[in-house]
Amino acid sequence: MTKVKITALALAALCMGGVVQAQKVKGVTEPEVTRLIKTLSDDDMQGRASFTAGGDKAADFIASEFAKTKLKPLPGEVDFKQTFKVYRVTPATLKVSLNGEELAADKIVASTSHQKLNWQNGGTTQVVAISETDDFREAFGRVGKMEADVLVLIHPKHSAIFTNYQRYLRRGAVLKDTGKGHSRVFALTELSAPSAYNVTVENNIENLQLTNVGAMIEGKRKNEYVVFSGHYDHIGIQRPLDGDSIANGADDDASGTTAMMMLAKHFKKQGKPERSILFVAFAAEEIGGYGSRHFSEQLNPDEIVAMYNIEMVGKPSKFGPNSAYLTGFERSNLGELMQKSLKGTTYSIHPDPYPEQNLFYRSDNATLARLGVPAHTISSVQIDQDKTYHTVNDEFEMLDMAHMTNMIKAIALASKNVVNGKETPTRVDKSQVQ
Repeated sequence: MTKVKITALALAALCMGGVVQAQKVKGVTEPEVTRLIKTLSDDDMQGRASFTAGGDKAADFIASEFAKTKLKPLPGEVDFKQTFKVYRVTPATLKVSLNGEELAADKIVASTSHQKLNWQNGGTTQVVAISETDDFREAFGRVGKMEADVLVLIHPKHSAIFTNYQRYLRRGAVLKDTGKGHSRVFALTELSAPSAYNVTVENNIENLQLTNVGAMIEGKRKNEYVVFSGHYDHIGIQRPLDGDSIANGADDDASGTTAMMMLAKHFKKQGKPERSILFVAFAAEEIGGYGSRHFSEQLNPDEIVAMYNIEMVGKPSKFGPNSAYLTGFERSNLGELMQKSLKGTTYSIHPDPYPEQNLFYRSDNATLARLGVPAHTISSVQIDQDKTYHTVNDEFEMLDMAHMTNMIKAIALASKNVVNGKETPTRVDKSQVQ
């Protein structure tokens, strides 16, 4: 036998080893992956926006799948829905007078969680001017850090950027609490030190409800948790493009939610794990990460061993077939443990190749990472080139089901030693997290 033939056989054996290992991933099949993601990204879900019937329908579907898998509710919950309150604050009335002259509506905007404000000179409100020569973004950032109510007087030179902020702030905001914190009122004016001012604000406040969908497999170490997650909300109905107005959110993030549900099916078939496993579909990632924030407050973060958040795994990565990347790779050794577990398989996990995109802070892992949990997001989307992100074209037909199925298998294999208590990742340094 020649040396070349030996090498060829060795390579074939290595590849077969990867295939054999992949086949051992019980409960993960391409037809089932396809069924789940097609359902979540169907037009019938209307883009799964928060506070919509489509979003509620998606939550019901995920809960029904958890029931079929015979999972338990999350710790402290009576069913699979972890429901909580938020508030939508929208502007109703805003008036600003400087030196007795009332400013036009297009020159003013407010940012506040309070229902009403009534400011006059002589009170505790501070007045800050952003002058013609100031760097607006830098000055705006300084104002944001002030521990006081602030009336911000902005020179008309900055009118273009002021208009952008005004457009954003006039949409209102979804908030976890109201009536707390400091307020900002912005006025476009050449005045920098008025002798008198009067500010009146009145907002409409709605009580709203959001719902995470979560389940668990209780482990032998009941209070050591490994979390698998993805967000199920998307951006709903958008401006029509070629007659289509539904932003289906197939890759973002029906793919991650599907992966999480498939991992639940997989681990349920493995028998009782060493550590408890939590499976969570987060609400409201697209409007501020409220679902992951609420979830993080229900558990002791010191008891969460690791979090595998999954987002946008429906398309192949820049590293080639069967590969993905981990955001914040250097912040714990979770990525290295995943690589170690995948050695000898056809799958690979890489450090995030898009650090300029700040992806570590743009998904639901960030909340728990700030609390010291080795919480990272697994993704494969080529985010710098993706043309369907947050568009009506993010549809099932744009995805690669073979790749996505293999990514779910890869995550199952890469996480098994942490789930089974054989390995424990290092914690994230909270002082180094934004």
